[in-house]
Amino acid sequence: MEIFSYMETYDYEQLIFCQDKTSGLKAVIAIHDTTLGPALGGTRMWTYKSEEDAVEDALRLAKGMTYKNAASGLNLGGGKTVIIGDPKQDKNEEMFRAFGRYIQGLNGRYITAEDVGTTVQDMDLIYEETNFVTGISPAFGSSGNPSPITAYGVYKGMKAAAKEGFGTDDLKGRTIAVQGIGNVAFNLCRYLHEEGAHLIVTDINQEAVDRACEEFGARAVDPDDIYDVDCDIYAPCALGATLNDDTIPRIKAKVIAGAANNQLKDASHGDILFEKGIVYTPDYVINAGGVINVADELNGYNKERAMKKVETIYDNVRQVFEISRRDNIPTNKAADRLAEERIERMRHSRSQFLQNEKHILKDRI
Repeated sequence: MEIFSYMETYDYEQLIFCQDKTSGLKAVIAIHDTTLGPALGGTRMWTYKSEEDAVEDALRLAKGMTYKNAASGLNLGGGKTVIIGDPKQDKNEEMFRAFGRYIQGLNGRYITAEDVGTTVQDMDLIYEETNFVTGISPAFGSSGNPSPITAYGVYKGMKAAAKEGFGTDDLKGRTIAVQGIGNVAFNLCRYLHEEGAHLIVTDINQEAVDRACEEFGARAVDPDDIYDVDCDIYAPCALGATLNDDTIPRIKAKVIAGAANNQLKDASHGDILFEKGIVYTPDYVINAGGVINVADELNGYNKERAMKKVETIYDNVRQVFEISRRDNIPTNKAADRLAEERIERMRHSRSQFLQNEKHILKDRI
């Protein structure tokens, strides 16, 4: 790929290659936009087929974090790291400590966190070398397992979507089809059950399905049958790209709202949902509870404060629907516009004065 051409097209700020021969570290840090503040985005470790694939993934994910953080109302930009390697075989202490020193060298422009292929323990090793990391062990002042808080945000966003689709955000008596019963989805099911919703669940993990049926009185269906059930709300909480040419014609729900990332196979499927009158809740707006939660660690973690911020996902989702109506565009495009408009407002505002130096992570430095 022509890297500078790609970066210019999508207006990236910086791309950093990190190498440490002794530990085997091969990492790519992409910083997309820091208009709103330092770039926050996780570190992913994966066995990429080529170095070009790794670079492209880092760039794509960094841009996604810019939009997610902006739409969430956070004063943070977007960045991402990918480490090339097998997370089951290639990890070692030296690798993550070397990576931590590279992050420290950016002097706060980039803050990392856990992502696919990395763990809290890996973040602890990075923390040995830099303060610019979140999602570390609770003993160091972290928030711990983010799944319950992410689920709470999805729950609040689902209520906002129900308000758009049905005229009320009351979920009592609603039938909700939940695809995937991982940690986030299981906690989501708990909130829905407590409000009196009827649950239909599926997962390739039969143990997870059985647990949901036992604790929440859910009805189980086979994985491929979840698209065909009669329900009010379809909640994709497993793999991405489950909204595609094959599945959309089968979905009977009026509202789609779930925790999965990259739910649309491509942007055209947002157009199709819009034309069909299905209320689609963009994933990076509704599932932002996790990033909102770890962002609170930057000021010294306070759970009550973090939860109040997560509750604003309800309002963020409502804003997306308002922009969709205002501009007569699908909600996935409306979510992008929400993020872009906030960045542009701040960019023009900040051009009028000099910003004083702002210290972050003050409680850990």
